[in-house]
This record gives sequence, C-alpha cells and structure tokens, in this order.
Amino acid sequence: MLLHGVRVLDLSRLVAGNQLSLLLADFGADVIKAEAVGTGDTLRNWNTQGVETYWKTYARNKRSLEVNLKDEYHLEIMKRLVQSSDVVVDSFKPGDMAKFGLSDDVLEQLNPSIIIVHISGWGLTGSRASMPGFGTLIEAASGMADRTGEPDGPPQLPPGAFADMVAGTFGAFAVAASLFGRVEGKSEVIDLSLFEPLFAIMGPQAADFSITGESPQRSGSRLNSTAPRNVYQCADGKWVALSGSTQAMAERLFAAIGHEELINDPRFATNSARIANVEELDDYISQYFIQYSRKHVLEYLTSQGVTAGPVSKIEELVDSDYFTSRGVLVGEGQDLMHDVVPRLKRSPGTLRRPAPSLGEHTAEIVAEVSNDAELEQYLQRLQK
Repeated sequence: MLLHGVRVLDLSRLVAGNQLSLLLADFGADVIKAEAVGTGDTLRNWNTQGVETYWKTYARNKRSLEVNLKDEYHLEIMKRLVQSSDVVVDSFKPGDMAKFGLSDDVLEQLNPSIIIVHISGWGLTGSRASMPGFGTLIEAASGMADRTGEPDGPPQLPPGAFADMVAGTFGAFAVAASLFGRVEGKSEVIDLSLFEPLFAIMGPQAADFSITGESPQRSGSRLNSTAPRNVYQCADGKWVALSGSTQAMAERLFAAIGHEELINDPRFATNSARIANVEELDDYISQYFIQYSRKHVLEYLTSQGVTAGPVSKIEELVDSDYFTSRGVLVGEGQDLMHDVVPRLKRSPGTLRRPAPSLGEHTAEIVAEVSNDAELEQYLQRLQK
C-alpha cells in the first residue's frame, strides 16, 4: 500500500483530525490514536441509538493507545513514539502541546524529520488564534451559513461537520505532499485552520465583492452565477435537481420541456438574461415538472441529454443499483460505511481492521518502544 511504513501519531479529537488520519490509514499508514485515559476521543460520543457510528466509520484502520499526557512516565513513552513516527497530529488549543511538554521544538529535537499538524479553528496566527474554533462557528463565520437558505429565511448551518471534514481532507493532502517532498533531517509544521479550507472552496467571493461592493444574497438552491439551477417538485411529491449551466444545456432543456421558443426569448437567450429573469424562468420549468412523476421526468430528460437527477434520501441509496454496482458501501448493519475513497487502480486502499475499542492496542504499541518492565509500569499507571 502506498503509505505502508508511515506512522502517524494522532492526538486529535472529534472530526477534522479523524478525517485526516482516516485518509492516511485507508492507504496503509499505521495510525495510532492517542486517547485520554478512561474517556477516549470525544468522537466516540457521537452515536445513534447507542451505536458509535461516527467512530466505527472514521476510526477504522487505526490502533488505540490510552495515555495520560499529564503523567511524566506516559509522556516519556509518547516521546519515544514520536521518535518512531513520521507525522504527529493534534487539535488542542494553540500552545497546549507545549504545556504538555510536546512543543514543536521538543518534537523536532526528538525527530528532526517529523511532520507536525496543528489543527485549530482559526490557525496559529492572526487576531483569532486564541479564540474557540468549533466547526459550527467556522461555518457561520466563513460566510457559508449566510449564503445558505431561502432568500426570505434565516441563515442555515450545513447538516453535519462540514468545516471539519473539509479541513481534514485538506490536511491529509498537506501531509501526503510533505511526505512526498520530505528531506531527511528537515521537519515540517502544517498550520491547519478549519476556517481557511472552508473559505477556499466557496468560490471567488472576495473578488466578487471587490467588483460589486455587495455581499451575495441567499438564493436557496439557485446560484447567482448561472441559471437555470434549482430543485423542482414532481407530481408524486418527489424532487429533481437540474443544472443548465451551459448555453447548450439550457437550450436543450427548453426544447425538452416543450418551450423551444424560450431559446430566442430575450429574457432567457443568454445566461445573464436568465439570471436577471430567474423567477419567470423557474415558473416555466416548475410547470413542466409538476405534471409528471419523478421517474417519468428523469427517464425522459435523460433520453434528451438534459442534466437532471433525483434528490435522494439514504433509504433510496443504500439498495440502489448504483450503490450495488459501484460497491459504494462495505460492511453490514451497524457496521455499514463508505468504502475507501478515492479509488486507485494500481494501489487501492483497503479496510484492514475495524475501529478499535478504547486502549485496545495499548500494550502492543507501548511494547514496540519499551521493555517488559517499562510496559508493566505504563499499564499500572493507567489505573491511577
């Protein structure tokens, strides 16, 4: 596997760090989850009817080590693990690693080639560096919530840990790039904020503002840059998403819904005109969709080469032809989860082990860097 032989010491908690180390673990890295004695990673508490579904999914392929960072003996073992690791990840408040005796200087002295990832809400520098940085706050502060929702409704937060997932994915790329370009004896420090990756994927909003002097308004499922683009209800109450973002596609759609005259209508002849008259445009399209079932609409529009698709629920997806034929999911029942992504042809990632119970591999991991007497002492101090 591509990352076989790479060791990641993951001291992070919750989503961003677990998404980062999951991507590395899925492609062969030995990820050691260093978890607080007795309680473990707080992601374990995100459960459904008592089942740790988040943990099962995002801690797969990892090993669990119980540790008390305030215990000097445990800290000594951690330092030995740093010496045998390639990457150290944490999501403590900026400065907390130094308080534990694991500052960047200490880590670099222990391992001059170490790659250090600090995950925080706002980054290690700047006026907000010391502020709390949960994903919800980032999703609000980044402009995402302000741009999400209906025009006459309140701002809306995304359904899930979106900022964390995006940051974790960016972080995994940064680690992979650092591993690829690593020079022996040269460390790397990755300052990974939750804010900047999320802001980066939201389009050129800063440039747009500098041009217009205005903030974009909430537009529901529409876009301010192209039309038509929306979700439309069908006769059976189900919904279809549609995008006619190119001129050719918009013209194809008009012909398909029986309104070929709109192609040359000045209100809809260009993308700019369609945006300016989007309410009227959506009226024409909505009147077509509401006459037919979703199944009929999708079959017909697909035959006409129009880009439309269902607004799906998970109950429709899990047993769908696409999920089955593509093999999107692995496992069964409460252990059902997404397969390794992305898919590599020559060097695919694999699921090698399920998510660990708290401290499941403590003895095994400590034994790798200590003798029998030291291991016994480490385990005894866990009970204090």
